[in-house]
Amino acid sequence: MTTMEHAMAGTWPTQATIPRRSIIATMLALPMLGPAMQAAAETAREMNQSVERAFGQMHASFPRTRELGERAAAVLMFPRILKAGLLIGGQTGDGELRVRGEATSYYRLVAASWGLQAGAQEYSMAMFFMNEAALRYLDQSEGWQVGVGPSVVVADQSFARSVTTTTITQDVVVLIFGQRGVMAGLGVEGSKITRITLE
Repeated sequence: MTTMEHAMAGTWPTQATIPRRSIIATMLALPMLGPAMQAAAETAREMNQSVERAFGQMHASFPRTRELGERAAAVLMFPRILKAGLLIGGQTGDGELRVRGEATSYYRLVAASWGLQAGAQEYSMAMFFMNEAALRYLDQSEGWQVGVGPSVVVADQSFARSVTTTTITQDVVVLIFGQRGVMAGLGVEGSKITRITLE
């Protein structure tokens, strides 16, 4: 079935397909994510300003993303995601969803990983929702586990510089940019994105 057919039929893959080890790693990483969550907390106004700066940086570095954003149903921008770890790692950040350029809601990303890793890194991330079905899935989920539901592609820098809307077949296009610090293994699969309230 196509992505749209899955959405209309209500047959998205279920969260039962997420490996148990991903859930365990997330639970183990939660204590280290706590301070980062506190540091990332912003007011809606501060978030809006941070998101504006992130869009400016993205458009300057990858001009084609401007057209991509205009064609997308919505863009979820995380201006600052923090990732840190030693064997067990965690990452978190807050973001703003914009539909046709207007801020509509706010979300928090939380993820955990394990393995040979050490260090810390900070980066920005934009998620382009290319159709209404994918956006509706985000809106109706009580926390979207990336990798379940809408199809996702993570764009590398060469892809971001040459992307056109006619070549995209995935529901969500993800671009990671503005990396600072040293830590390998940036990605989104297994991340959980949940709606939050900012004053």
